[in-house]
Amino acid sequence: MSTDKYGFGSQFSAGVNYDQKPSQEQPAAAPVTLDLGTPAGPAPVKDISTAEFMTEVIEGSRDVPVLVDFWAPWCGPCKQLAPALEAAVAKANGRVRLVKMNIDEHPEVAGQMGIQSIPAVVAFVNGQPRDAFMGAKPEQEIAKFIEKLAGPSGPSKLEEALEMAANLAEQGQAGEAAGIYGAILQQQPDNADALAGYGHLLVKEGKIEEAKSVLEMAGEVSGHQGLEALRAAIDLAEQAGSVGDFAELEAKLAADPGDHQARFDLAIALNGAGKREEAADHLLEIIGKNREWQEDGARTQLLKFFESWGPTDPATLATRRKLSSLLFS
Repeated sequence: MSTDKYGFGSQFSAGVNYDQKPSQEQPAAAPVTLDLGTPAGPAPVKDISTAEFMTEVIEGSRDVPVLVDFWAPWCGPCKQLAPALEAAVAKANGRVRLVKMNIDEHPEVAGQMGIQSIPAVVAFVNGQPRDAFMGAKPEQEIAKFIEKLAGPSGPSKLEEALEMAANLAEQGQAGEAAGIYGAILQQQPDNADALAGYGHLLVKEGKIEEAKSVLEMAGEVSGHQGLEALRAAIDLAEQAGSVGDFAELEAKLAADPGDHQARFDLAIALNGAGKREEAADHLLEIIGKNREWQEDGARTQLLKFFESWGPTDPATLATRRKLSSLLFS
């Protein structure tokens, strides 16, 4: 497998060594080691008996809030609640625990607590019942219930690592950003955010085929903003490679300022060179002069720019304002 300037291969898998020898283009960033913790997954759920209630709930809740799910095998709403409850607890990252009591097999605690209908979820804190809810609830409502007990969750280690990598990439420290993305992908090879981030670094280096390989590894993930932006960036980079050089396009435009095709191609070339505002201004000029050119092709191309840049990029925000002013003034 080939390596790129950051010392990482163009394919990601659980067994890839991200610290392999880099090419001679530029020294690779120092290897990065990240402890991302255990990825959020199905919550560890324990079925308890009446005999275990004292240790698992009363004593256990002195360390962390414990949710007790009172249920029965014949209860339809109990089966509906279970996956949402377990998912919400998993996403709480250890701030609460979940245990389950089958009231058919262990009716004593439910009887003592006066529980008359199920599903019933009772939260214990410091050995005492603190809060409760009855009936099936969606995961979002359960998350709010947990937040009342344990407070809002902070960013996970994974979220912090992704944010750090994105900030480094924005500051031009591509090697350091790639090191973090690579460390994430060692532990979570299918992490869409890390794949998208690393793919964008490859596009900026002109390594389009390697960026395509990274995109392919994301599989059939749809609707992920970063991956959609990466796909658009790859398309735009390929466009930029086919429109010719700056000098030729600028000469054409100087000879004929009304040559919309030359202006359009120059916009694509400028975007490929990272000159976003200049690229956008050329497309805006075409829109202002001839909205119908190439079936509104300039505006369509501008929307592709937005998709590639991302909705919060300063160039996107500034150009959207200009476009709105142009179209609705």
